[in-house]
Amino acid sequence: MGQDHIRYDVLAQEALRGVIRKVIGEVVKTGLPGDHHFFITFLTTAPGVRISSRLREKYPELMTIVIQHQYWDLQVTDTSFEVGLSFSDIPERLLIPFAAIRGFYDPAVNFELEFDVRGMDAANEQPDDGDAGEQGDTENSSQPAQILTPTKLQAKEKVAAAASSEAGETEEKKDAEVVSLDAFRKKP
Repeated sequence: MGQDHIRYDVLAQEALRGVIRKVIGEVVKTGLPGDHHFFITFLTTAPGVRISSRLREKYPELMTIVIQHQYWDLQVTDTSFEVGLSFSDIPERLLIPFAAIRGFYDPAVNFELEFDVRGMDAANEQPDDGDAGEQGDTENSSQPAQILTPTKLQAKEKVAAAASSEAGETEEKKDAEVVSLDAFRKKP
């Protein structure tokens, strides 16, 4: 296959980040419509990310925030957005460049975008002489953003639950329930 000099993968990711920018921009103007809310996962070490040292220590690589009920001062620019959130009752102000976003999920309509942020950095740093292809490292190869379908809902619910606890939301947790396998066996 020929070399992609146009970089369709980068163009597709930029376009899909534009969707996030537009959605957040509309929320700034009119608020969250209906049951819409967002789980946004981003790289805390990406250039331009501004979070407190306390949060950076707690989330050294990835962090997921929830924009739903308790947020304030949401602002959006062409390259980033800023939002106020509370973490364990401590107010924080975060600045997140769109290029740092790893995932965007709106559970109200089961819409998700995933970005290979690390792969994009690696792809942008690779020399054009073709040496990277000889290494056979497909895990770091650049992948375009994906629109995920409802078949991924179960996995995304786990992400949503983890994000809720990371974002400092207080929600009662149910105790684990032990179920005997005998309950599922056919009885003679």
